[in-house]
Amino acid sequence: MNGSDIRFHQTPWVVLLLLAGAVALFEFTGLDLWLQDHFYNFASHRWLVDEKEPVGRAIFYHGPKALVWVIALTTLALAAGPARWRERFQLDRRGMWLGVLVITTVPALAGLGKKYTNVFCPSEIRRYGGDVAYAKLCAPFPDAERPARRGGCFPAGHASGGFALMGLLVVRASRRWRNGVIALGLGLGWWMGLYQMLKGAHYLSHTLTTMLVAWLVLLLWQRALSIEPAGG
Repeated sequence: MNGSDIRFHQTPWVVLLLLAGAVALFEFTGLDLWLQDHFYNFASHRWLVDEKEPVGRAIFYHGPKALVWVIALTTLALAAGPARWRERFQLDRRGMWLGVLVITTVPALAGLGKKYTNVFCPSEIRRYGGDVAYAKLCAPFPDAERPARRGGCFPAGHASGGFALMGLLVVRASRRWRNGVIALGLGLGWWMGLYQMLKGAHYLSHTLTTMLVAWLVLLLWQRALSIEPAGG
């Protein structure tokens, strides 16, 4: 493989195994808490990042979210618009629709996960000043410590929009385009995800799982639409 060409593995089963491996890693280790401890000051009971600080919130939260919306709506307009719009920028119509599907599916799946997995955010557990016991994704709460409310923190909903932009991978048949899309999707997803981790809104496992889900969704939609993988 040319070192200047960034590629993802194109086999959904491989990505599914990576996803299962990631879940197992965090279920059988204390990696989430070990890392999160570095973002929390136990003496002052404060996170490394103040979620109410307006400049950081604009740069890491509202700004990226607005960018995802602009890209998503632009992609939809170009996919549904006249052919001359796409021809002007050498855009593939089926690739555009693939992008629309991925950008909508990934956040939707993240939303469903948050609704049904019953996982709490770091800031909500007692270890970091919250009021509920810590429990992993596949581990039930002890009967004596079962919270009265449900958690809604897994996977990482905010970062899902950034990772979903990888759905634009085959919009143009260009190595530079592919590399740019991968860099944008991964960069924006981790930019948003790390901010959430630094202010106690997510664990590393939440963000990593979301990235792998986005990757898997991209490959599954490619197969469903019979679109050749990028670089294939």
